[in-house]
Amino acid sequence: MGISSPGIGSSLDVNSIVSQLMAVEAQPLTRLTQKEASYQAKLSAFGTVSGALSSFQTAIAQLANPSKFQSMTASSGDTAILTGSATSKAATGAYNVNVTSLAQAQTLKSAGQGSTSAKIGTGTETTITFQFGTITGTAAGGVYPDGSTFTQDATRGTGTIKIDSTNNTLQGIRDAINKSDFGVTATIINDGSATPNRLVLTSNKTGQMSSMKISVSSDGDPALQALLGYDPAVAADQKMTEAAAAQNTVLTVNGIIINSQTKTISDAIQGVTLNANKIGSTTFSVSKDTNSVTTTVNDFVKSYNELNGTLKKLTSYDAATKQSGLLFGDATIRSLQVDLRQTLTAANANAGSLKNLAEVGVTFQKDGTLAVDSAKLQKAITNSAGDVAALFSTLGRSTDDLVSVAESKPGTKAGNYEVVISNTPKQGYLTGDRIVAGSNTTIDPGSRLNVTLDGVTAKVSLAEGSYTDQQLTALLQSAINGTSAFSTAGLSVTASVDADGHLKLTSSRYGTASKISITNDTGTSIATLFGAAMTSADGEDVAGTIGGIAATGAGQFLTGPTNTVIDGLKLQITGGSTGTRGTVSFSTGVAGQLSKLLDSYLGSEGIISGRTGGINDSIKSLEKSREAMSIRLFATEKRYRAQFTALDTMINSMTSTSNFLQQQLSNLPKIE
Repeated sequence: MGISSPGIGSSLDVNSIVSQLMAVEAQPLTRLTQKEASYQAKLSAFGTVSGALSSFQTAIAQLANPSKFQSMTASSGDTAILTGSATSKAATGAYNVNVTSLAQAQTLKSAGQGSTSAKIGTGTETTITFQFGTITGTAAGGVYPDGSTFTQDATRGTGTIKIDSTNNTLQGIRDAINKSDFGVTATIINDGSATPNRLVLTSNKTGQMSSMKISVSSDGDPALQALLGYDPAVAADQKMTEAAAAQNTVLTVNGIIINSQTKTISDAIQGVTLNANKIGSTTFSVSKDTNSVTTTVNDFVKSYNELNGTLKKLTSYDAATKQSGLLFGDATIRSLQVDLRQTLTAANANAGSLKNLAEVGVTFQKDGTLAVDSAKLQKAITNSAGDVAALFSTLGRSTDDLVSVAESKPGTKAGNYEVVISNTPKQGYLTGDRIVAGSNTTIDPGSRLNVTLDGVTAKVSLAEGSYTDQQLTALLQSAINGTSAFSTAGLSVTASVDADGHLKLTSSRYGTASKISITNDTGTSIATLFGAAMTSADGEDVAGTIGGIAATGAGQFLTGPTNTVIDGLKLQITGGSTGTRGTVSFSTGVAGQLSKLLDSYLGSEGIISGRTGGINDSIKSLEKSREAMSIRLFATEKRYRAQFTALDTMINSMTSTSNFLQQQLSNLPKIE
């Protein structure tokens, strides 16, 4: 702008003059910059508030969990013998426990083979089926006597492998079993004898119900039958011998005998899980975990005090230094502080006998912090643990043991709601007209059914053999439930003999999606199993009202509709009859109320978001003003420089003229 060296030929300091004039012109821009810095600082302060509120939300989430207030603790007199844990369903008590047996899996061994890679038999394709269940009888030398029985475990599926000319070696059989992954581990052990190689099979599960029965298809290779056939009910058919018997964990609790398939025993004592480690006697006790409650409450109080300290610092004013916090006098923060205090001192009408925090020893101090009276809190926990949970956490309680609160949403309002069931949930089933009770059923080799369960269809193979009614139900249940298409989808059935002696299959699912159908594929006909006619019925959804409002039924669950006081309240109906089913009391507790309050501040459309959005808009507006002002100042400086450069040029010209005139005048002849 202007000439490159203003002031040439004159004593005029153009740069200095323009700089001083522009300093005056730029004062509004400086004020805009200072204002923007103030907004940025306030924006940062609100970020600090949001961070502090988020940390407080974490503590509230812990407070909202009812299990934090219903925890039980378990202790063992000798952890080498017994350890355990307890849930909120457990009752306090002391127990004498005597462990007399530890669960183990069955192990079978084959006759010795000279080579692990030599072919066994002719290579005829052979199906080998593994079933799991309980053996009655006592083995002698690893062999069960005639008259022993095998009862299949209906909860466990069967497993099959195919052996042919490609894998009819000891190694091939081992690999086929392990690859199938149906619950048996196969190994080969060399015992050092003349025929040292033995196939060893071990059930992957422990307990008496993990015993094996191994069937070789009747049209298969006789050599495989001679090596692997194992029927515990017939001594001559036990081609493998038992190296280790399947057994349960057996223990007594206060003199009552308890059996378990594993070393872990669940609900022998309600709500308690025991872990048997070795044989021996010890004591075991269950008590309320008051430490968990006091820790949760103290953590909550500490978190609130940290939030309060942050808000106090940001809104403070020091009269001595005349310095104020970044949010001093801010209406949003004042409103937040008032809302927090009102929420923490308000009464909770649905909490039970305890209505406010002061009744459990949590009170405000003069400086605005919260403090805990430990003795008062401990007394409340001891006398009214359930009401302490209702005061703090989101909790639903029902007067009917078969009605429970499964879920709620932020829109669910606290209150007492009468539950009326107009239709109980039902499961889909299928039954036949053949009397199977007291009779035997023969399953032919290669028998297979087409089963459709809850919308999923799969082929289900049945092991050949003759079955009593109990064995038949166990076979069908385990075969269907063990089919991967069903187990992967979490679907299963229960097989039983109904009161009329008919075979019945019932889906484990409730509701209209629950249904069963069966058709023949190969082998034994449907009529052989169920009779000439089959009857089936689809499941039904539960129906009813909550607090007089019609709820949506799905399976066993009733859910309150949106935009009502029971919005998102989800009840599970596990049994019972139609009609009035008592009352559900729902309490949001202090945690729920605080969570709702903080959501109104922290949400994407919350109060703080609105404030920070406004500040950001102001900053953007200032940036535009500053940009416009910078353009204007640039033009002003250019104009000043042009004017003062022109003035400088004029002065220079006038100086040159003056110098010329002086020179000319000095050359004029002097008049004497």
